[in-house]
Amino acid sequence: MDKIFKALADPGRRRILQLLREREMTAGELAVHFELSKPTLSGHFAILREADLVLAEKSGATITYRLNVSVLEEALLGFADVFGIGKAPGRATQPKET
Repeated sequence: MDKIFKALADPGRRRILQLLREREMTAGELAVHFELSKPTLSGHFAILREADLVLAEKSGATITYRLNVSVLEEALLGFADVFGIGKAPGRATQPKET
């Protein structure tokens, strides 16, 4: 989960995820939305891939990225569980005695 939160900590990487939420995109299509150098953008892609937040498919010289929704969902649900988000305040969940 640490890798996911590291990836989400940067506003540029969050913007990449927002764009990929709309549709899968090539690295070039994503690049037009940023005023970053190619090496900087590649670094962002690497961090997102390392956290499994995006999936990359290479075809020739083109890399197409898509959002890995299941990993993002799992991280957010885990985060919510750690802080009791979605549970009634003051009520810990305990197994019922039978």
